[in-house]
Amino acid sequence: MRYQIPQFIERETKIFGPLSFRQFFYVGIVGVIVFLLYFTIAKANFPLFLVITIFLTIGALIFAFVRIEGKPLITALSHFLIFSVSSRIYLWQRKEIALKLIKLERKPKEEKIDEGPVLKISGKGRLEKLSTKIEIKIK
Repeated sequence: MRYQIPQFIERETKIFGPLSFRQFFYVGIVGVIVFLLYFTIAKANFPLFLVITIFLTIGALIFAFVRIEGKPLITALSHFLIFSVSSRIYLWQRKEIALKLIKLERKPKEEKIDEGPVLKISGKGRLEKLSTKIEIKIK
């Protein structure tokens, strides 16, 4: 039986046109904030409204589309904050592990019957025999 292997799992699925859900969320939240600011600040102080809108829009676009080494910017910033706050001294500490006792049952040794040597052991080694043959032929 064949199974289909997922492809392109590092990409986010596009839900709202060319935008993924995360990108749409960033842009949509800023859109709602700008809409609310228009009715509260724009009529009294329009230049301030434009400055705030420009900064919010640029921030939303940066968070939505900028990637650092293939990771979203929000992930890179969260890793940076965790690194900045956490300690930088890494000490190895042995973890306490409960010891397991294992009982080994020893079987009684069976008496071996001595039938004599299994291998035949010669009195002289092959090298000694060869040297003897050479001495006999030379003399």
